Amino acid sequence: MSGQGDERVDFGFRDVPRGDKARLVRGVFDSVAPRYDLMNDLMSLGVHRLWKAALVRALRPRPGMALLDVAGGTGDIAVAAAKAGAQATVVDINEDMAGAGRDRAFDRGCLEVGWAVGDAEALPFPDMSQDAVTVAFGLRNVTGREKALAEMRRVLKPGGRFFCMEFSQVEAPALRALYERYAFGVLPRLGALVAGDADAYRYLAESIARFPDREALAASMRAAGFGQVRWSILSGGVVALHRGWRL
Repeated sequence: MSGQGDERVDFGFRDVPRGDKARLVRGVFDSVAPRYDLMNDLMSLGVHRLWKAALVRALRPRPGMALLDVAGGTGDIAVAAAKAGAQATVVDINEDMAGAGRDRAFDRGCLEVGWAVGDAEALPFPDMSQDAVTVAFGLRNVTGREKALAEMRRVLKPGGRFFCMEFSQVEAPALRALYERYAFGVLPRLGALVAGDADAYRYLAESIARFPDREALAASMRAAGFGQVRWSILSGGVVALHRGWRL
């Protein structure tokens, strides 16, 4: 009988020992942090801003709302929510990403966002302390997704809302074929040219391909205790926005 130390998890198309994934993911984001926002604009042709705006509209931030943005990177969601009056905090396991986000928020004149370095599988926040929790394009990088989902539910107040935005499965066959050629052909070259790291963006494409489909993610959310789970798709299925409640 194999123990947890023998368990393997996905890191892109590779299966690696469970204990190695966090270190490998950290290396990816250490490498790309300085050019992360520029690469997001280039590789999505700016559409990532529309996707995140859709998340913020669904979130409906309001003055006094306690929002935790998990794996929040450079803080796009938290900054937008803070501008609407929410008490927003970004937590990210990667210090370089959190630092880049904090600097960027200061440059934009947004001093209201809180920043914390922490693991999605062990969030450094009390039980039932948040009105809403978001995770945008970060869940696929977490080693123990089920544990992270349970943690995000734990910190929600009863009646609190959870939103997960992730890359998903393109529905139209012709668009799917074009998307796959772009993801596996163009993205690594763009990553090499702009961020100096083709492997990081090859991992990005592979991690998207291996991430659970929409039904499977919804089932994981229900298993973690979320109620009224549903999702909507954006850009023909390139991205899906899942949502649920702590009832």
